[in-house]
Amino acid sequence: MKSHSADGQPVPDRPVVRLPREQEVFIRLRSSQDRVADAITAFAGTMQFVYIHAVWFLVWIALNEGLLGKGAIFDPYPFGLLTMIVSLEAIFLSTFVMVSQNRQAQRENVRADLDFENNVRSEVWSVHMGKALGLDPEGIEKRVQEIIAQSRANMNGASPGAPVDPKSL
Repeated sequence: MKSHSADGQPVPDRPVVRLPREQEVFIRLRSSQDRVADAITAFAGTMQFVYIHAVWFLVWIALNEGLLGKGAIFDPYPFGLLTMIVSLEAIFLSTFVMVSQNRQAQRENVRADLDFENNVRSEVWSVHMGKALGLDPEGIEKRVQEIIAQSRANMNGASPGAPVDPKSL
């Protein structure tokens, strides 16, 4: 049975909560430049990229060492043009990597914000459910703090205590 608000509008039996997903938020923040940088960085991190460059360097050096004759040499040893091209490529690739790292940091911030929002939402719901059940919030919080302290001590190796027994919660 649906209830109605003061203005006569139907109110759903339960609240409609739609939590934002990290991917949806992040996609909205992405520009076409970001997509290009991500695509280049993704390709540069593959073995196919390495193979293409190995073949390219091999062909370049073979041509400029006179494998096809003196007329095919366009960048004689010590291959100054090749050195310049590789240096420019390294500059651009490192820039694309930094752009992608910045985007990853931005994505981590979005994830942290959504996690925080979900944690606050869960805490508020837990408090309201605890009140409805007549539980003592101070006693529960004291027990939570004890469990957190015990877990931290176990993680830090300070005490080889047993894991928290769920029955003791």
